[in-house]
Amino acid sequence: MLVETLTVALASLLAGFVDAIVGGGGLVLVPALFSVFPQAPPATLFGTNKGASIWGTAWASVQFARRVTLPWQSLLPACGAALVGGFAGAWSVTLVSAEGLRKLLPIILLGVLIYTLAKKDLGRHHEPRHSGHAQTLRACAIGLLIGFYDGFFGPGTGSFFVFLFVRLLGFDFLHASASAKLLNTTTNGAALLLFAWKGHVWWHLALVMAVTNVIGSLLGTRLALKHGAGFVRGVFILVVGSLIIKTGWDAFGR
Repeated sequence: MLVETLTVALASLLAGFVDAIVGGGGLVLVPALFSVFPQAPPATLFGTNKGASIWGTAWASVQFARRVTLPWQSLLPACGAALVGGFAGAWSVTLVSAEGLRKLLPIILLGVLIYTLAKKDLGRHHEPRHSGHAQTLRACAIGLLIGFYDGFFGPGTGSFFVFLFVRLLGFDFLHASASAKLLNTTTNGAALLLFAWKGHVWWHLALVMAVTNVIGSLLGTRLALKHGAGFVRGVFILVVGSLIIKTGWDAFGR
C-alpha cells in the first residue's frame, strides 16, 4: 500500500502544479488513480480525486487573489451560478447519457486550440470588455454553463473557464486563470459534497494526496505569477492539446 500511496501522491503533486497554472490536473491524477487501483469503483476514484484536488485549487485561488486584482463583484455571483450549474449537471447525468458529449468534446477542444493559435494576441493583454452588471451577467453565464458541464461530464473544466474568460470578458490568461480557480473550487466543492454524501471518498488517501497537491499548486502558482500571461497561454495550449489527445482516444480510439 505504501508504493501505491507514494505513486498517487506524486501524481497529485504534478496535477496540482498543472492545475494551478491553467487547469487540467485531472489529466494526470485521474488516470494515475485508475492505473494504481484498477479494481476500485470509478465513483470512489473520482471522489478521492476531488477530495485531493480541491485543496490545491483553493490554495491557488488564495495565492492568485493576493497578487492579482480580481472583479469580486462579478466573480462571487458567478461562483453561486457555478454551484447551481454543478448540482444541475450532476443531477442530469443520472437521467441522460453523456456518450454524445464524449464524442463531441475533442472536436470542441480542437476548435478552442485552433482559435487560440490563430489569435496570436489572444489573452496576452488584460483589457476587460465589460464592467458592472454587464460583466457580472456574463461571468454568471460562464459559471452556470461550465458548472453544469463539470457536474455532467467534467474533463477540461478549468481550461473552458480560462478560455471563456479570455474570449468573452477580455481577460488576459493570468487574470482568467486566477478567476477560473475560484469558480473551479466551487464546482469541485459541489462534486465533493455529492461524492462524500454517497460514501465515495477514500479520505485516508485523499488527505495524503491533498498535501502534495497543495505543494504542486504552490509551485505552479509561483511560476504563473512570475512569468505572467504569456507563460500561462503557452501552458494552456499544451494542456488543451493533451486534452484533445486524451478525450479523442477515450471517444474514438478504444
